[in-house]
Amino acid sequence: MKLDRRSLLGLFGAGAATGACATAPALVQGRPAFLHGVASGDPDRHSAVFWTRVTPADPAGGDVAVTLEVARDADFSDIVRRSTGLRARAERDFTVKHDLDGQGLEPGGEYFYRFVTGDVISPVGRVRTLPEGATPDVVMAVVSCQLYPGGLFNAYDAIARLDRLDAVVHLGDYIYEYGAEADDYGMVAGRQLGRVPEPAHEIVSLADYRTRHAQYKSDPDLQAAHARAAFICVWDDHEVTNDAWAAGAQNHQPGTEGAFAERKAAALRAYYEWMPIREPKAGAMREAINRAFHFGDLATLAMVETRLLARAEQLSYADLTMTADGAPDVAAFEARRNDPSRDLLGDDQRRWLTDTLAQSKAAGRPWQVLGNQVVTARVRGPQIDRMMPPEQVADLLAGLPADIRAQVEASIQLFKLGLPFNLDSWDGYPAARERLYAALKIAGVEPIVLAGDSHAFWVNELHDDAGERRAVEFGTSSISSPSPADSIGGLPLGLALMAANSKEVKFCDQSSKGFVLLTLEREQATAELRAVSTITAKPYRASTVKRYRVARTVWGLGPLQEA
Repeated sequence: MKLDRRSLLGLFGAGAATGACATAPALVQGRPAFLHGVASGDPDRHSAVFWTRVTPADPAGGDVAVTLEVARDADFSDIVRRSTGLRARAERDFTVKHDLDGQGLEPGGEYFYRFVTGDVISPVGRVRTLPEGATPDVVMAVVSCQLYPGGLFNAYDAIARLDRLDAVVHLGDYIYEYGAEADDYGMVAGRQLGRVPEPAHEIVSLADYRTRHAQYKSDPDLQAAHARAAFICVWDDHEVTNDAWAAGAQNHQPGTEGAFAERKAAALRAYYEWMPIREPKAGAMREAINRAFHFGDLATLAMVETRLLARAEQLSYADLTMTADGAPDVAAFEARRNDPSRDLLGDDQRRWLTDTLAQSKAAGRPWQVLGNQVVTARVRGPQIDRMMPPEQVADLLAGLPADIRAQVEASIQLFKLGLPFNLDSWDGYPAARERLYAALKIAGVEPIVLAGDSHAFWVNELHDDAGERRAVEFGTSSISSPSPADSIGGLPLGLALMAANSKEVKFCDQSSKGFVLLTLEREQATAELRAVSTITAKPYRASTVKRYRVARTVWGLGPLQEA
């Protein structure tokens, strides 16, 4: 039985843009241009990383001189910092990234910024520095999984329109590596919408990754969101290739695509060039992007890396062997899954996380938030045949294409064995999850965990093996990557997952596209699951699917409550 994660997720598992970047400026012959907008990221109390890309008039003409201007007002009548001498260099694909290095800006201030080369001025962006001291609230948009051919980035337009926004937390899958063949991921929608990946083949080389990043950053809705607020990012697998782990990936074939280490190096180089993220310090591993952000006396956001530092290779249900009597050998498979050597974070990152969270609590901050790529909750596969009468299941299957029908039939039988829904999530690494929960206990915190990757909304309560609650989890759906309902209509998957996992999964929506709007206040946290009505057309409508609150009490987190 061969069911790769992407197939399983695809089966079971888009108003006009606003802001200064709504319409990309046209390239004028003989003049440079800022065709990819502007962005900021990794804010601190006195600075942020500021990014743009210059499209040179003549790529062979050498470096392009650029100036960064930061002002208190959108008209730039009150400029507080002007950084000259910046260079858009061919060796960095003419991207420019500048960190004020902790100087020049006031804590908790909102600023406007732009880049200038000659008499050409970039679009204008906004950024808010991290607050210091008493902080009444923080508002963050949580996003993940934006497949360019999958649909329009309407959710980013909705984010750009928010009245209040301190930061965007991006949990990965900012780009996807797939090509433009008819059977490539998302290409049914991509052909219809005219959103065809560039280059048209699966990306492997540095030039490929640069071109793909450039295409994504050409999207006006994504540009508008970047211009609206600072992004705090980690990568997931598709920034390199599907189901990446420390030493390889499911979607990498060394025989035809070369050494995985070379592909990963190319992908990470392009990522650092094109994303508003701080460069690694001298001597540090480029994979080590775990870092923390402190929002005054209110909250700490700790971003972890679960892909390329320490992840063991994913298990596959293709590895499920049979016993002598022909039955699936679940015990043997579970023994492999529970192997203590299987890890996601690694010892060094886990120690860092423990210390970071403990220090946040010691500083008196009521909220600790964990930015994490994949779903943490225990999620067994759903018993679809318990949610629908046999004749309805038969009708559902009969209406599916033959290849999809075969996979759905196999999945229905597979999940009768009580096995996890997604082996690429923390469910594929249960011993590592227990080590994470032990770290939370040592730190003395009960955090909010954020998750992406799954293309679904989740509201979960997380418990360790002893049954003690260790955290609550809010999972964001995708911006545009396919969700189960896109492939199989009439399947009550979210309800089935809730029924099969009632202790941990309090809500699951496997069809909507959008983001989580997380608001932290001193006494409570509120998560709004915000969805767009369509990703295939404009205009669209934005609405709240569900809203949940959790109180901060003297004993820890209170119960999750629908608001």
